[in-house]
Amino acid sequence: MKEALTLYELNQLVRETLELEMPDEYWVEAELSEAREVRGHCYMELIQKDVFNNTPVARASAKCWKNTWLKVGPKFERVTGQRLHAGLQVMLKVYANFHEAYGFSWIVTDIDPTFTLGDMARKRQEIIRQLKEEGVFDLQKELEIPMFAQRIAVVSSENAAGYGDFCDQLKGNEYGFSFHTELFPSIMQGEQVEQSIISALNAINERIDDFDVVVIIRGGGATADLSGFDTLALAENVANFPLPIITGIGHERDESVLDMVSHTRVKTPTAAANFLIDHLSQVNERIERCRMAVGHLMTRRMEMEKMRLGKLAERIPTLFSLAKTQEEAHLGRLTQRLTYAIKTILATQTYRLEDVNRRFVSMKDHVLTRERHRLDMLAQRVGALDPALLLKRGYSITLLNGKSVRNPRQLSIGDEIETRLEKGVVKSRVESL
Repeated sequence: MKEALTLYELNQLVRETLELEMPDEYWVEAELSEAREVRGHCYMELIQKDVFNNTPVARASAKCWKNTWLKVGPKFERVTGQRLHAGLQVMLKVYANFHEAYGFSWIVTDIDPTFTLGDMARKRQEIIRQLKEEGVFDLQKELEIPMFAQRIAVVSSENAAGYGDFCDQLKGNEYGFSFHTELFPSIMQGEQVEQSIISALNAINERIDDFDVVVIIRGGGATADLSGFDTLALAENVANFPLPIITGIGHERDESVLDMVSHTRVKTPTAAANFLIDHLSQVNERIERCRMAVGHLMTRRMEMEKMRLGKLAERIPTLFSLAKTQEEAHLGRLTQRLTYAIKTILATQTYRLEDVNRRFVSMKDHVLTRERHRLDMLAQRVGALDPALLLKRGYSITLLNGKSVRNPRQLSIGDEIETRLEKGVVKSRVESL
């Protein structure tokens, strides 16, 4: 029968070997794929990726016990401005540890924040370089904040103290300016910052005509978990946004990429409110200066016009006398022209009347002679048609009720007819037809 070790004995052998062969501490560079705190301890998952295809080539677990974490954790946050989170490049001081029941892990005794800070700076510089290559880095700076920027779209956490400070500062401004603010809630720390702010900006863009500027603010709390403001996607969205964006993220470290591409960067939400108040105050002062300038110009113009009117008033008597003389001479000329024109018209019309009268007399005699001749001709024709001439020739005229009978069909049996002769009238009754 083969001799075998128990699992515990084998693991104990591994532990003793590691303690013997690897007694020292080592500085190691790795990327965090996970970092979490449990009962004051920090548990990490380390990873190394292939530089060409991003495929993991090494993995390991690491632990930082509570007594060490209480010292190195705050120092890391203070220097880098953020907590440990997935995606960070870190340099850890570790020693090998193998536990018979829990297996192998690296125990973290120190963290070099300057290494992470350098990696963050390199990433930020790469993002800035890419934004400049795309030609969008300074797009926001080319926008102008409207003169009356009073409709404010606010991107912030709904419960953040900074949001309340921002609104209170606007409402309580010493000038009594009125501002309209509308909150577009967003997560302002942690890994969801990028997508949350982009979603808020998309919602604002759908109502772009309702707002003058956008304010992104984050106030209160620690200055950790700010890596979400140093992403390419968020920077591109802010740089290309059609409204001016003011950032007041509320931290003292170097500007984030979000700050760099925004139109205006201030430190705190209160400072953002003061910036908007000062902007409107400057506009108000400009309007007041214009009002005073217009009033001054109007006063000067009024004085100049009064002087001009005074000089005109002094010249009026002379001008009136001259104008009267000129108008009287003009009226005289018009009277002469009118008299001559009337005389000319009267002479012309008198000649025409005399000519018409002569023509009328000549025409009258001609018409009378012509009409007399026509009447004579008519009289001769009437005389030739006189019924008495027919009677003298032996003809008779038969009448029925005073009308001449030309056709027997006009008569009926019993009708009384009258026959006129040259020497009298015969009356008879129709007996047959």
